[in-house]
Amino acid sequence: MQFSLLAARGGGMGGFVSSMIRTFIQIVIYQICIATIQEIFGVSQWTAMFIFLGILGVIGVIGYILKQRMAPGIED
Repeated sequence: MQFSLLAARGGGMGGFVSSMIRTFIQIVIYQICIATIQEIFGVSQWTAMFIFLGILGVIGVIGYILKQRMAPGIED
């Protein structure tokens, strides 16, 4: 019974494995982006990381502004 409840919620070994794969893919994409920024700008890994985080922040702000323009009455 307990295993079926874990499986229904996405837990158990299947959920663990998919979570590990998702985390691995996110780390790989992150490292590819950081390495690309390092090569393009010729900066250190720390500087490239802050540039990457800045780009993500700008994308988030633009997404928020677009959401407010498209549907100003809807709040999350």
